[in-house]
Amino acid sequence: MLSARQLHERGVVAINDGLVRAARPLLERALAAADEDDLAARVEASLAYVVAELDGPAAALALLERSALRTETSALTRGIVASQRALLLMRLGETAAALREFGSAIAALGSEPGELGRAELNRGGVHLQQGEVAAAVRDFTLAAGHLRAADLTTEAAKAEHNGGYARFLAGDLVGALALMEPAARVLAPLGEVSRAIGEQDRAEVLMAAGLVEEGRAALRSAARDYGTRRLRRRQAEAELVLARSLVWDDPAGARRVARRAARRFGAVGAEAWAARAEALALIAEVDTGRHSSDLLERGDHLADQLVAQGLRDQATDLRLHLVRAELARGRVAEARARAVAVRPGSRARLATRLLDRDVRAELVGAGRPTLALRHLREGLADVHAWQSSFGSLDLQTGVAGHGVRLGVRGLALAVESRRPAVLLEWSERARMLASRVQPVRAPEDPDLVADLTELRADPSPAREAELRQRVRERAWQHRGSGEVVDPVTLPDLQAALDAGTALVAYVVTATDVVALVVTAEAATWVDLGGRSSLDALLGGLLPDLDTAAADLAEPLAGAVRRALAARLEELAGLLVTPVLAAVGDRRVVLTPSGVLAGVPWPLLPGYVGRPVTVAQSATSWLARRTTPLRTAAAGFVAGPRVLRAQDEVDAAAREWAGARVLVGGAATAGAVSELAEQVDVLHVAAHGRHSAENPLFSGLLLADGSWFGYDVDRLRAVPDVVLLSACEVGRSTVRWGEELIGMSTAWLHAGARCVIASAAAVNDRAAYEVLVTVHRHLATGADPAAALAAAVPAVSDECAPVPLVCFG
Repeated sequence: MLSARQLHERGVVAINDGLVRAARPLLERALAAADEDDLAARVEASLAYVVAELDGPAAALALLERSALRTETSALTRGIVASQRALLLMRLGETAAALREFGSAIAALGSEPGELGRAELNRGGVHLQQGEVAAAVRDFTLAAGHLRAADLTTEAAKAEHNGGYARFLAGDLVGALALMEPAARVLAPLGEVSRAIGEQDRAEVLMAAGLVEEGRAALRSAARDYGTRRLRRRQAEAELVLARSLVWDDPAGARRVARRAARRFGAVGAEAWAARAEALALIAEVDTGRHSSDLLERGDHLADQLVAQGLRDQATDLRLHLVRAELARGRVAEARARAVAVRPGSRARLATRLLDRDVRAELVGAGRPTLALRHLREGLADVHAWQSSFGSLDLQTGVAGHGVRLGVRGLALAVESRRPAVLLEWSERARMLASRVQPVRAPEDPDLVADLTELRADPSPAREAELRQRVRERAWQHRGSGEVVDPVTLPDLQAALDAGTALVAYVVTATDVVALVVTAEAATWVDLGGRSSLDALLGGLLPDLDTAAADLAEPLAGAVRRALAARLEELAGLLVTPVLAAVGDRRVVLTPSGVLAGVPWPLLPGYVGRPVTVAQSATSWLARRTTPLRTAAAGFVAGPRVLRAQDEVDAAAREWAGARVLVGGAATAGAVSELAEQVDVLHVAAHGRHSAENPLFSGLLLADGSWFGYDVDRLRAVPDVVLLSACEVGRSTVRWGEELIGMSTAWLHAGARCVIASAAAVNDRAAYEVLVTVHRHLATGADPAAALAAAVPAVSDECAPVPLVCFG
């Protein structure tokens, strides 16, 4: 028969493995068998944890009251009981009382590293609830050290995971992943509950990184896992995080989920947590357009409750939404009075600071546009500073979503201003934020190389998903430069333009399409019409291009191409014809809004035959013009199963002296990477695929599998000019309105000066003729945009479209 001490030990093991239901009978038997106060008190402390999980913290606190009445207990045991009581208070949301209890417990536990580490681990959680991230990081770091010293590997991993989560809340996604990934390898195998806890926290990191749907799926999975095991408080916590993620794009859904979480919290006696969920539901109500006086009264009451719990950021978020509610009611004076009383400090989390800037810009509105734009500018500066801490292009573009509302509001105000200098500034600030971050080379990572190599070998679907996740998150973990380039001003841009170049900034808002044509002599504002007309033309553009590129029999081929030509003529009438008077006969540099990412500009009448470069931004285009283009050495690659690929690269290579060519089995990922590092001009003729789910997994098919955007990011040196004779690889996924990412962007981020690629299908025969002509011009010193302009014919009945675009 097991002793009380043995039963207790087995119960603790079950708790640590996440098996709280299995732990309960073990601990109840241990308590019944305990014949001394000290052991009984320790058993009650462990049992209280189980009761809290299954019956709620209030019932567990009542159980601990018995322990306080036991007289024959050691100081260490009293510290353990105090630590458990503090944990229960934390779960009830009584953070101030919990901190006091933890202080008493830690003072009594100094001689026992295991118990001390547990108390520090839990106190770190209280600091997190109060938004004291630095204090939380200190506690988790101390806890991990003490728990490792006590040989408590699992609990040390929990401390490291929580330390990673704390770093995430501080905005350090790189540091967060560096701690959470190895901790997950220890914690996930322990059971479904442990896995769900890790997935819940990891989901928040994914959503912060821009992978919103993936994060939401992980939260829903975690909530289901908790619900299956009737862990209602944990289920409510997962639902609360899910509701927070829904507020921005589905406030009605956020309100439903938050209300459900509030009911669950109330059912287990966690009233303070219920208040947080109710506050989030009220924020969602405001975002759905509700703004009654009753809502304002409830909001004030809930904000006071949040402050009493030490949740300053959450209270600030709620009060800022009440400002927005007053504005919606037309009560501007009352909104201003509320705004004066709300001041997030410099230590407030980024999301709260950005909300503050957005609400204040809305408050001053069109009446004081200069002040409104200043608020928005300062908010975006915070986003840029955070964004520049990441070295991964995927992460840089993903986190841009945190500034999207500021950018959208800024662009709308810029269009309303009718001032060219303001429009150029906000065209630059609101688009392609990653292009203004100074890139850094990723450190060599053999594990990343191994994972990419395995991905090329066509693994099973489950293994492929695992490898993709590992590659992406390993790439996220290198640090950025911390440097952001200021956007170019209108006078500086005009001073840098030569007489033969015009820059056209296309700006698309929710309602309007405008263009700013900048030359050395003038800046011309051109209104292009309403957004709805543009959307109607763009809707079928890519399908039309793909169909027209196919080898169709006549007369069908001619009919398809005529329909495409008509669509392109209409699109040119909207976007090109109105700007031609200001452009004149100059070459053109375009900076289009994200919605225009798939437009084949060289095929639009008015731009046909004219050198056209599509730049990420005017700022990045100017920075890349500081050194001469290198075109001394050329390399060519023909991938498998592409009609005429070898003919194409052989013919193009004959235009260059000493060109290197890889074909057949020699065209492997390793060989192509080596070639890319050694040439100035690289031409790859291969099947391509754009991955909208994760654009850096877009790739070119080589002899041993796909060559990904992640492979490009690893190159030690890159060509100045890259030509991708492959369908789709010029296509970009539009992230957060203006942020583009894809194979072309990967090359530009890695340092290429120019990428010639297509967003749509390309007819093999037509591509052969155009690209050989492009190389003929490049080899004689022409710049890429001029070489492409000389080679691409207009769309006609007889000519398949070649929608190649010069990016860079």
